Amino acid sequence: MRAVLFVLLFLPIIVSAAGGNVKLDRADIDKRDTISIQRGAKIFVNYCLGCHSASYMRYNRLLDLGLSAQQIKDNLIFANAKIGDTMQGAMGAEDGKTWFGVKPPDLSVVARSRGADWLYTYMRSFYRDDARAMGWNNVTFPNVAMPHVLWKLQGIQRLHADEADGHGELVLETPGTITVEAYDDLVRDLVNYLTYMGEPAGVKRVQIGIIVLLFLGLMAVPAWLLKREFWKDVH
Repeated sequence: MRAVLFVLLFLPIIVSAAGGNVKLDRADIDKRDTISIQRGAKIFVNYCLGCHSASYMRYNRLLDLGLSAQQIKDNLIFANAKIGDTMQGAMGAEDGKTWFGVKPPDLSVVARSRGADWLYTYMRSFYRDDARAMGWNNVTFPNVAMPHVLWKLQGIQRLHADEADGHGELVLETPGTITVEAYDDLVRDLVNYLTYMGEPAGVKRVQIGIIVLLFLGLMAVPAWLLKREFWKDVH
């Protein structure tokens, strides 16, 4: 087991050095896994909400995940917000533009616009770049203004580029506080929450849709029998 973890720790992620045509890794999220989404919500408020907002997501939607109002207040609300408020970031728009050169985007529907696989790959593709003002770059989103807020957990990656073919690989140079496998699971939980946040009623909508289709299928039989009874004398 230790040997497997050692291999995973130093297994490079093959990427394009120029940042184009990056192969996206499958996030394999489960929208029905409420425990994963709960963990993702905690990661979001601890690492993302400081700069980013989710202005279309209210804290009380987390009640649908099985959390109580008190649990949400105690563990997921760190400011003076109320449980019925939207998730507003701590950083002002002008401050974000001053510090990062661009206003941090709202993340309410980022999973719907980017896709779960893109987000999963992006959050695992940061690497140290001393030429950048923040000291970080990303192969999935080259020259992104966002610093790597999870670097202590993941560790420090370096991009080893091959000038001959324009491709390179990310290599974990300094391990983080958790294993590579644990970091991937953490990012998967975060992406699962971002996906849920983009459409909180998505799972319930699908469940209702299945029930409706089953009902229509069952009703088709008596409807056909009734129609045959009404028209039997016509034919």
